[in-house]
Amino acid sequence: MTHKREPSDPSHDLDLVTLFSSSRHDAEAEALTVHGVLESNGIPSFIVGPAQIPSLEFVVKVPQSHLENAERALAEAKAGGAKAAAEGEAASEEAG
Repeated sequence: MTHKREPSDPSHDLDLVTLFSSSRHDAEAEALTVHGVLESNGIPSFIVGPAQIPSLEFVVKVPQSHLENAERALAEAKAGGAKAAAEGEAASEEAG
């Protein structure tokens, strides 16, 4: 007797999960940066936050199925930013 497998329900892969959240004074700018990094890597993301009340939390959400790639893209961007800053500082010291 062969059991028929039902197709898995992919809807939970589309559930939005929080990748970033902050209520700091620069939270909106940081959320926009995170969103830009994700979008440039082809990862859908959504910013949730009240632009009119900057003291409230800003959140960047991604679909559950993209969370791992989003975390990796964000880590690579942070590492690349730190590396670029160090290289720029070294170059400016050599020039000066």
